[in-house]
Amino acid sequence: MLIALIRPVESSTVDVIGTTLGDVHDQLIAQQQPGFVLASAPVRMLKGEAKMESTGTFWRVDGVQEIEADDMAALEAKVPEGWRMLSVRSTD
Repeated sequence: MLIALIRPVESSTVDVIGTTLGDVHDQLIAQQQPGFVLASAPVRMLKGEAKMESTGTFWRVDGVQEIEADDMAALEAKVPEGWRMLSVRSTD
């Protein structure tokens, strides 16, 4: 018997403008939804201004569930659309 951990695949993005890196980071964290983590936040200076802009990308990390099957093919077939298999372990 194989047991897999699966999780929904979901992401969101938020654009913010700030005057310091700390300001940009604080604004991004304020937009973070429960169950998501900030995965990427490249920053670029705005031309002709003393401000910077960032597009923060958040990935979902909650909603983990277990599924079971007799073999890997059956296990992969049980992964719902929009979900990702994180790990597999054997009960043998």
